[in-house]
Amino acid sequence: MPKLKVITFGCQANELDSARIAGLLAHEGYSLTEDDGEADLIILNGCSIREKAEQKLYSRLGALQVMKLRQPGVRLGVAGCLAQREGDALLRRFPHLDLVVGNGEHLAEISQLLRREHGRPVAATAEPVGLFPSNLDVHRDSRFRAWVGIMEGCDNFCAFCVVPLTRGRERSRPPDEVVREIVALRDRGYREITLLGQTVNSYGAKLEPRVSFAALLRRIDAEVGTAMRVRFTTSHPKDVTPDLAEAMRTLPSVCPHIHLPVQSGSTRTLARMERTYTREAYLDRVRLLTTFVPGLAITTDIIVGFPGESDEDFLETLSLMREVRFDGSFAFKFSPRAGTPASDFTDQVPESEKVTRLAKVLALQDEISLERNRALIGHQVEVLVDRELSKRDSGLAAGRTRQNKIVHFGGDAVEEGTLATPKITEATPHHLKGVLIASS
Repeated sequence: MPKLKVITFGCQANELDSARIAGLLAHEGYSLTEDDGEADLIILNGCSIREKAEQKLYSRLGALQVMKLRQPGVRLGVAGCLAQREGDALLRRFPHLDLVVGNGEHLAEISQLLRREHGRPVAATAEPVGLFPSNLDVHRDSRFRAWVGIMEGCDNFCAFCVVPLTRGRERSRPPDEVVREIVALRDRGYREITLLGQTVNSYGAKLEPRVSFAALLRRIDAEVGTAMRVRFTTSHPKDVTPDLAEAMRTLPSVCPHIHLPVQSGSTRTLARMERTYTREAYLDRVRLLTTFVPGLAITTDIIVGFPGESDEDFLETLSLMREVRFDGSFAFKFSPRAGTPASDFTDQVPESEKVTRLAKVLALQDEISLERNRALIGHQVEVLVDRELSKRDSGLAAGRTRQNKIVHFGGDAVEEGTLATPKITEATPHHLKGVLIASS
């Protein structure tokens, strides 16, 4: 039986695509391996949003090319956003590559491409206009939580982002298809799903008839009720509506957590980023959500050092963080991406200043996260037990709350995939600690 290794660099969408690749090739007789040396086929599935992820993939690919000189029978492939953007250029840069496969429907072409004659590298990277076929299996690493893709692509064209260039334009799966997949997961005992899309809350805008994201959540909740937790990511502020806030408030399956990227607290910088909202409009969305949804946790993305960002603009980002009091944030230095408007802006911020600003954002977020987490000390919380989170300390169980906070806790042994209710005794900026009170 041939062996497959899939190496993922990137976000949840890349992780789901890797699971699709593994499921697809399982039908071709491949079994998964973690050992480079025993793999017959190695596919690197890579993100292209930030330069750092690209460089990690290139470094790994270079090492694998050296390995292939010793084991010429090994086949190497690159998939995902990086493959979609670079296409044939990857084949020219890395002559030992066998295939380059982009996003969307192109992932399903891997089986066909592998059947072609050895020694003839191939690429499938035309602009993706379709979706990964729903009738193909997805490999699931976990037996109780799963990614569920509901849409692909993006129509927002932010000045810094390559997603519309690598994932194509927005296109949504039919709601019946989405619900069928989730019901099948429920029937197999899955306890948590995360709905994925580049702008997940713009789901359904192009369907005929149109279906709102809130309407999809209601359909899912009607099927799963309290049997499953439902999460979703990533949301765009422009698509946060009262209907969505009401759905989050009333549907028992939907977790009280939203990842809502702000990118900057400066209206001037947001306009240059082409984010289509102002600072005050973002804060209005936050007020809407927190008014409707008790105990809501909000996380965000922040870019520092965007071209033209002044000291005053940066201070506005810090002040917005203090006003919203995010539970957590993913902060990054601006990374120019070829093909995006921002890569050609002449007023680039010096790297040293980016480093300084990033350190300030991270320090402030740690301060806020610690305060918010300390407020939970003495409270009981519901967690879904997940052994993956407890590997570093085998003496503790671990899981995530409905607000997506990680909790490490001691007590009687609890089975992975079950619910437990530890009482919080300690807090750090990044996780909580507790003792087990009860489990179910």
